[in-house]
Amino acid sequence: MKISENWLRTWVNPVVDSATLSDQLTMLGLEVDELKPAAKPFSGVVVGEVITVEQHPDADRLRVTTVNVGEEQALQIVCGAPNVRVGMKAPVAKVGAVLPGDFKIKKGKLRGIESHGMLCGASEIDLEDKIDGLLELPADAPIGQDIRQYLQLDDHVIDISITPNRGDCFSIRGIAREIAVRNDLTVTPPVIEDVAADITQQLEIELNSAGCPRYLGRFIRNVNTQAATPLWMEQALARSGIRQHSILVDITNYVLIELGQPLHAFDAAKIVAPIQVRQAKAGESLLLLNDQEVTLAEDVMVIADQEKVLAMAGIMGGASSAVSEQTTDIFLESAFFAPLAIANRARRYGLHTDASQRYERGVDFELPFLAMQRASQLIQQLAGGEFGPISCHEQAALLPQREQISLTQQHVDQLLGYHIAPAVIEQSLQGLGCIVSQPSQGQWLVTPPSYRYDLSIYQDLVEEIARIDGYDHIQIALPQMSVHLQEHADQFEVEQLRQSLVSLGYQEAISFSFVDAKLEQQFNPNGQPLKLANPISSDLAVMRSSLLTSLIPCVQYNLNRQQARVRFFELGLRFDYENAASIKDLKQVPTLALIAVGNRHAESWLNAAQAMDFYDLKGDVEAVLASARITAEYQVSQHAWLHPGQSADIIVDGKKIGYLGRLHPSLEDALDLGATWVAELSQQAVLQTYVSNFTELSRFPSIRRDIALLINDKINVSEIQRLIENTGGELLQSTWLFDVYTGQGVEAGKRSLAFALLWQHPSRTLEDAEIKTGIDHIIEVLQNTYQATLRAS
Repeated sequence: MKISENWLRTWVNPVVDSATLSDQLTMLGLEVDELKPAAKPFSGVVVGEVITVEQHPDADRLRVTTVNVGEEQALQIVCGAPNVRVGMKAPVAKVGAVLPGDFKIKKGKLRGIESHGMLCGASEIDLEDKIDGLLELPADAPIGQDIRQYLQLDDHVIDISITPNRGDCFSIRGIAREIAVRNDLTVTPPVIEDVAADITQQLEIELNSAGCPRYLGRFIRNVNTQAATPLWMEQALARSGIRQHSILVDITNYVLIELGQPLHAFDAAKIVAPIQVRQAKAGESLLLLNDQEVTLAEDVMVIADQEKVLAMAGIMGGASSAVSEQTTDIFLESAFFAPLAIANRARRYGLHTDASQRYERGVDFELPFLAMQRASQLIQQLAGGEFGPISCHEQAALLPQREQISLTQQHVDQLLGYHIAPAVIEQSLQGLGCIVSQPSQGQWLVTPPSYRYDLSIYQDLVEEIARIDGYDHIQIALPQMSVHLQEHADQFEVEQLRQSLVSLGYQEAISFSFVDAKLEQQFNPNGQPLKLANPISSDLAVMRSSLLTSLIPCVQYNLNRQQARVRFFELGLRFDYENAASIKDLKQVPTLALIAVGNRHAESWLNAAQAMDFYDLKGDVEAVLASARITAEYQVSQHAWLHPGQSADIIVDGKKIGYLGRLHPSLEDALDLGATWVAELSQQAVLQTYVSNFTELSRFPSIRRDIALLINDKINVSEIQRLIENTGGELLQSTWLFDVYTGQGVEAGKRSLAFALLWQHPSRTLEDAEIKTGIDHIIEVLQNTYQATLRAS
């Protein structure tokens, strides 16, 4: 937002220079992007009046003029401007003047005629040229006055970047409040006098939209729409980046910048009353003031009459009701539109207006009446007219409510890290327009003003106090905190889990919790996935029941970009909705998922290319479980999306904690994937607390014995191994399978399993008889349980 420094200083005038004023604004959170003079430096230019104009004897396009500049003798100046004429007033650069660009004016001759200066156009004094010719000054411009003083060219334009939460600062009034409280001054607003109604005529108004809690209108008759905009208003608007239009548009723009309230003037002759504030109807269209025709959606609020739409409420007026030079009667609108009713509507149609910029951030809901009075006052002064009464229509229950906020001294000191005196706290908040009461020592009840939508919790108030007191007052000190050491718990932490997986060659993926419905259906064909009411996109439409539905698109993305070997893991939530009768029954299950495609090892001179297999994935899973001190067993998995011969469920203490294996070939084909290895485990099962137990190592030798069993090939190895461990007694330290054989010498339906048995006593050497007794007992139990027999060598 651009504002004139001189205009701001008419409201509040601290005894600081322009640079300091800009620094204060920046430190208040209103960052100044640029501080620029209204015009570049120049000197020696005054207001002059053209007395005579004669044709140059030797040049068709030149005129010889005499110009009164307030001195004893008029100046003879040769001028080529097409609009020079007797009686006009214009800037005159006298001999010795220095114009922008270090252009010096000297006495000279033009085609033999002496010229003692130069009549100036706007561009010669660093202003915008609106016509081809001299800058014509008002008739009452004082002759001989320095043009910099007359046009207030020693002014500065302050360009402020205002954050979205500070809609109250999109005006001279709002910025003046900030400067005043920062310098402990009082704002001096212009005197706004009520313009009394001198006619009774008014237009009927109907409020039919919840987006407009307050709407004011005023009928004004016999307005001179061709009146000239005064120089002071034109300058103020130009330095705010607004071009001059007509007197009524300029007045509404002036009030917009001055007070922050958007206004709009309709041609009353083009309105078929009553005026309605309502939502647009399907298919309605509107030709806007910028000649853009738009088709309105039903969530767009409009101003309409009985026959047509007049304007997009809070955004832009329509061409059909626009004020023109032929307009004599107007209807002036000043309203409060709720921010959520305006937000995003303008951008949807490619519009960005001063009105929408303010309404979508929040305009003071108490401001429309004051703005209506100010606009009426200016219209009466500059364009005349007869004024009807102000019609005010409200939906009081929909107006914003200002709730009290409880603030304590402890809140302030704790958040800022240093003490601010209670008097400073009260003064700062009251200066910002808050109503402050103190029910007890060190506590305040604060009611924010109507223009501060961003103040809702005590932290907001503390931030305001810090702003006003000055961020440079915040002390530099190390934070103090007392540290209490907690008892250490033996537990496999999440970060340890991550490190274990990274060391195995996996990279962590972080994905959305919602996935493509088609992919979810492929993993859970009988389920009814939970659909999102407002999905980001069509491929993120349902909640995932498996992390694999999030990881598979990641793998596909990498494979499509020439990444042949991909390893991902993810720690996240999956959603179990199979047994959920309602949304309340939906379970969020913390899960660890792994997915891998490609060769066992990255390509190198050392390792030949070998495809990854089931045991590679199982080894990775067991490495993770070993880090968590978990021993697992495995049994055939029945998941429909897994390969029936290359998958297994993971069992810990008799409970299933997950599964691992290869995707079903039909699913791999449907997803355009090669061999894809996956695993999912319960995070809760992996991240379990364990107790560290240390047993002194035996100093006596261990003894190994091997047994080879012929046993039914349908029996799980894990069951056999568990039986051996439970039967071997306390001297059996460990056992493992080291050979599997089928073929010649082994009858059909059976296989040979060779187990190693390691025996050791903690305090003595074992005897062969003890070991033989233990082995015989194991073989006997295996024979009785599984009809196993020892295999002959």
